[in-house]
Amino acid sequence: MNKSDIEIIRYVTALADRYHGEQVRKYTGERYIVHPLRVMEMVREFNSDIRVLSAALLHDVLEDTPVTAENMAQSLLEILDSDDAQNVTKLVIELTDIFIKADYPGLNRRRRKEREATRLSQAGSGAQTIKYADLIDNVTDIVRQDTDFARVYVQEAKKMLMVMDAGHPVLRERAMRVVEQSLTALKKTRDVTV
Repeated sequence: MNKSDIEIIRYVTALADRYHGEQVRKYTGERYIVHPLRVMEMVREFNSDIRVLSAALLHDVLEDTPVTAENMAQSLLEILDSDDAQNVTKLVIELTDIFIKADYPGLNRRRRKEREATRLSQAGSGAQTIKYADLIDNVTDIVRQDTDFARVYVQEAKKMLMVMDAGHPVLRERAMRVVEQSLTALKKTRDVTV
């Protein structure tokens, strides 16, 4: 990374941290920012585009905080030009769940997640690459901490990965491997407890 990319990553990391405020990761109790940082580092192995890396850092902001897309784009103008700020915001919007319970109370979780998978299958390469890293990090945490919910979540992740094939193929393969290993581990856990 050149100096300006380093400055951008620092700025966007601080911005994401500020947006997430006092939020912590559900299962680990860590400050929330550790998750987007891990996602961004995973993405950086395969994609050095500063816009994609910035979106990786901000990927949960619109979904998990009161920040709007307009607020985010405006804040990004402090460090990015207008086109790049809009591109980052567009990527974050692509990664933000639309089929949420509050807006679709008539759909159960399975149907909402199926629709999200279909929607994400149309997302661009950058967004899908970020989603692969997000799934890897989430699956890893959830399998360690909540095997009951993990049985649901890991199946959902597998279904998403099956239809999302526009992102980086090596990271997608890694995500699929993590999901399959998790399913095997969960099956062994269930067999032991039965």
